[in-house]
Amino acid sequence: MLSRLKAAFASEGIDLTTLPLTMDSWFVSQPLRERLHRLGFTKIIIAGKSNYTFTIAGTKQDASQWKKELVLHDATWGIDVSSCRVQAHSPTFGAITLFFFQKSTTRSYYLMNFSQVSMRGTEIWHIWKQHHVIECFWKILKSIFHIRSMQLQGDGLYTALLIKVLAYVLAIRLQAHRTFSKLTITQIMRNLSRDHDLKTLLTEHFHLPFLTT
Repeated sequence: MLSRLKAAFASEGIDLTTLPLTMDSWFVSQPLRERLHRLGFTKIIIAGKSNYTFTIAGTKQDASQWKKELVLHDATWGIDVSSCRVQAHSPTFGAITLFFFQKSTTRSYYLMNFSQVSMRGTEIWHIWKQHHVIECFWKILKSIFHIRSMQLQGDGLYTALLIKVLAYVLAIRLQAHRTFSKLTITQIMRNLSRDHDLKTLLTEHFHLPFLTT
């Protein structure tokens, strides 16, 4: 999929490999990491699973135990959560940088730096924060457009991508209207979900007929 997307964007003069990639834990694998590197992606941050085993400072144990034992530092410049960046070794991934962080008073998580370059904690966190914002945006989008599921295989993948692109373009167009001009894209989507009917919105702001099948 990424190979085809990379080629499609390259034909328009856009190099996708300059953008950071973030993925949830179920996508993690060494073959995937190697394929992404061969495609030229250099910044890759992936959420880690609790059952992965790491050796840190000579001690080997799974991530769930490390989350309990590692001391997280208070929020610092560029990182607005308690966190800890450590060097580790994985039986699967080899030498790797891990970034542990506390999301709430009771729960902590960690990220794996699959990048081809070393990254500071603040760089890792900045990239991952965008992952969370994008997730929230698409959840709201699915609610507005009443999309129960987006199939990520075959033609369904391109349909899902097209819907997302069109929805994003709609939000950008709305930003040009006075009512929405001071809102961020995510705030616009939340506003639509809470206070507006999509059919009425398209009619009032774009004078478009709302066709249903």
